[in-house]
Amino acid sequence: MLGRAVARGLADAGFVVDWVRDGDGASTAVLAGTYDAAILDLGLPGRDGLQVLAEIRSHERGLPVIIVTARDAIGERIGGLNAGADDYLVKPFDLGELVARIHALVRRCARSASSVLAVGPVVVDPQQRMATVYGQPVALSPREYSILETLARWRGGIVSRDRLEESVYGWQDSICSNAIEVHLHNLRRKVGASVVENVRG
Repeated sequence: MLGRAVARGLADAGFVVDWVRDGDGASTAVLAGTYDAAILDLGLPGRDGLQVLAEIRSHERGLPVIIVTARDAIGERIGGLNAGADDYLVKPFDLGELVARIHALVRRCARSASSVLAVGPVVVDPQQRMATVYGQPVALSPREYSILETLARWRGGIVSRDRLEESVYGWQDSICSNAIEVHLHNLRRKVGASVVENVRG
């Protein structure tokens, strides 16, 4: 199944992926979650992909959306782009090209939205997906980086465990009970205990 293969390939490329299999599920996931990009198949069962795109755009105008479809007529492409898609890929496509297009869209969105996030001595650059402490680069795993960026976006506020798990794993993944604690422990060691604190309750 194409969806399963794409989800697995994107996960292998370092993305946190939620894969839904019908139009209603796609709308619900996008409107309920926090995503850097969405890949939308126009041939979804249940609801037409363009209807889903219209609903997404009515609520979430800044989310980059890539349409993938077997419809290769130029009119279909124009219709999808005019409906609010940011990019268009015709099936079959190369996974490497999809990954490159996602990175390009996310970079473009990051440039237009804002630049870096600063919390004390820590500076997080969403465009480059990197962080520095007192100006020195910090080596972070993809999941450690995702947690740090989520915390930085809240700028010192309290972030729930559920939100951190969603930012790292996606809401469909099964998670070991202490996985987030392990990542937070590693983050505190790398960026400083005063930057990342646990709040019980």
